[in-house]
Amino acid sequence: MVSTTNSPERSKLWLAAIKPPMYTVAVIPIWVGTAIAVSQVSTIKIGSFLIFLMSAIAIIAWINLTNDVFDSETGIDQNKAHSIVNLTGNKSLIFWLANSFLVAGLGGVFSLSWLQHDPTIVAIVAVACFLGYTYQGPPFRLGYQGLGEIICFIAFGPLALAAAYYSQTGSWSPLLASGANLVGLGVAAIAIGLVTSLILFCSHFHQVADDIAAGKRSPIVRLGTQRGATLLPWICGAIYLAPVAGVVLGALHPASLAMLFSIPLAVQLCRHVGEHHDHPDLVSNCKFIAVRMHFIGGLLFGLGAIVPLWL
Repeated sequence: MVSTTNSPERSKLWLAAIKPPMYTVAVIPIWVGTAIAVSQVSTIKIGSFLIFLMSAIAIIAWINLTNDVFDSETGIDQNKAHSIVNLTGNKSLIFWLANSFLVAGLGGVFSLSWLQHDPTIVAIVAVACFLGYTYQGPPFRLGYQGLGEIICFIAFGPLALAAAYYSQTGSWSPLLASGANLVGLGVAAIAIGLVTSLILFCSHFHQVADDIAAGKRSPIVRLGTQRGATLLPWICGAIYLAPVAGVVLGALHPASLAMLFSIPLAVQLCRHVGEHHDHPDLVSNCKFIAVRMHFIGGLLFGLGAIVPLWL
């Protein structure tokens, strides 16, 4: 376990451990899924949106905390000073704290399901939570097999947006009423799922040595940092192609192209990783550039879906 006696001041370590920026990973899919629903039914249920948003944040807290717990069992975090398990020295406490967040998050989802008299949203979120567990949780530990990005795409793309959509509509009828509606939600799910997976992809560049030592076959371990950096612009291109395709197909309002205003962040990310991919100390912040890209791009995407209604 890492000793933090001579580490940078403890408050900074705690801030890094809590990872406040990462909670936008919960906010953006709920926001975009809700925005797509509102663009189709022209009404918004503020209460349902807020309940689901808080539930999603609680579930992300569960994922982050349990990942620290499970990583402590494999030894991959032994050099990670800002691991919450390393900071507290109490794995059991963190595990049960994580589970309390899960109960709170699922409680909010169950309340939405009860209000709708429909278990659909609970079923969707349950599948997403199960996938989240398989990422690091035993006996699966699929993240160690390099499958984390795929899990992330499914859970925070199609599943999260579908659940947010259903929390507003309580039915698939508006979605199925038009092929364009279905394509619109699908395109949004692809864009948000890809950019969320991008955050995880970027988080591997600076920890290749630790991943190899723990037997974790992350995409960057498999590809190498050079090829990973070369792949990055193609991933970003696919992310921004999604809303363009949605507009061309008539499934999204042209205002959805507001997401393209976040392209400078994608350029910054690709340049930064391209220059420093093999320097862990310099490339370690690239995931936070990806987080900003995710937040600003997703925020603009959602605004582009609903602003035309106000106009």
